[in-house]
Amino acid sequence: MPATVDRDHLTGLIRREEATFEERHPNSRELHERARRSMLDGVPMHWMTEWVGRFPVFVDHAEGARFTDVDGNEYVDLCLGDTGAMTGHSPPATVAAVNRQIARGITVMLPGEDSIWVGEEMTRRFGLPFWQFALSATDANRFTIRLARHLTKRPKVMVHNWCYHGSVDETFAILENGKVVTRTNNIGPPVDPALTSRVVEFNDLEGLERELANGDVACCLFEPALTNIGIVLPDPGYHDGVRELTRKYGTFLVIDETHTICTGPGGFTRAHDLDPDFLTCGKLLAGGVPAAAYGFTAEIASQMDAKLPKPVDVGGIGGTLAGNALSLAAMRGTLEHVLTDEAFERMIGHAVDFNQGVQDAIDRTDLPWHVTRLGCRAEYRFQPLPRNGGEAEAGTDHDLDVFMHLYALNRGILLTPFHNMALMCPATTGEDVARHTEVFNQAVDELVGVRV
Repeated sequence: MPATVDRDHLTGLIRREEATFEERHPNSRELHERARRSMLDGVPMHWMTEWVGRFPVFVDHAEGARFTDVDGNEYVDLCLGDTGAMTGHSPPATVAAVNRQIARGITVMLPGEDSIWVGEEMTRRFGLPFWQFALSATDANRFTIRLARHLTKRPKVMVHNWCYHGSVDETFAILENGKVVTRTNNIGPPVDPALTSRVVEFNDLEGLERELANGDVACCLFEPALTNIGIVLPDPGYHDGVRELTRKYGTFLVIDETHTICTGPGGFTRAHDLDPDFLTCGKLLAGGVPAAAYGFTAEIASQMDAKLPKPVDVGGIGGTLAGNALSLAAMRGTLEHVLTDEAFERMIGHAVDFNQGVQDAIDRTDLPWHVTRLGCRAEYRFQPLPRNGGEAEAGTDHDLDVFMHLYALNRGILLTPFHNMALMCPATTGEDVARHTEVFNQAVDELVGVRV
């Protein structure tokens, strides 16, 4: 029989860890109380309230794979800004590129040679020949959706159930009893997402064809693997089927690599020979400096040349700071010297070890959990392995998420706050991974009542 977790015991462990957290972070608590007088809930971005505990940890400084808080506690950072710092914090090559450029001009709304280098490098990595730049993956996705609608003259966007594509309005749609509804806690949706979006479960080719047959989908905006509801990997042949169906029904295929670039230097697209019409990516490309990119095929570039006004100006694509000199210099420094083929090989190796350490503990205690790896990203969930977002969401265990995150945090390891995802960066070491394995084993032993 699989091991079980006594819920009263779990509640007691959480209370103990919460007390430990407050005891070790008096300066963070003081700063949070001060911050509440000038910022909503005492944080500069409301998402930061997701962290466990009564207040967030305030950071003093970060470098490489570690950071130190204002109370002097040091952490192995396996969250890495939820991919934004997958390069590690302040990688020297990115810092040097930023320092050089910041004295030469931050933004002039004119191109420089760095933009050509980055465009050529993105083509080398991902295969798509033409590129444009933005400041976030959200914007890259928004601009791509607008282009797809303009070129196809179709109104709707197709997404996977429980997908993640930033704060794009059309993607805050989920399935509920087979109907498209707005995602829980969607703030101020401008329109009912059922009017803008179609939703299909991941790995459901029959459902995808049924929805595409309506003939109103401009593009399928898909992560090649789900990453924000736990890692959910594609079935064999799924992406071949997606590509065949999108072509059959005249729908553009957009692959969002913002999280799945963890698969390798060219993301999931190059690692698995995908053939998208558009590709978007953001967060980590400039080592934490705001930057993103979206690429497209030569055929689409030709259509744009024929159908777009010149200039686009205020057509909803671009922005004054998009493609600015500083972000492109940071992208060049990062892509050329930090996110290299060799760095990915080392990062993926650490993720393999991380995954094995967690799996060994799960096997040893016979808990009905799973751990999944995608390149240098790994994640464990307190449920059997799901095939789609609906199954993953249904199996979410909030209390175990809170306990495991807080238990790790109190022992110097930072995981993502809302699901236990870990990323490796070029500065991550084998010792960092071994430390997590040790802490994870301690946690599961406490949960199942083994003396520690």
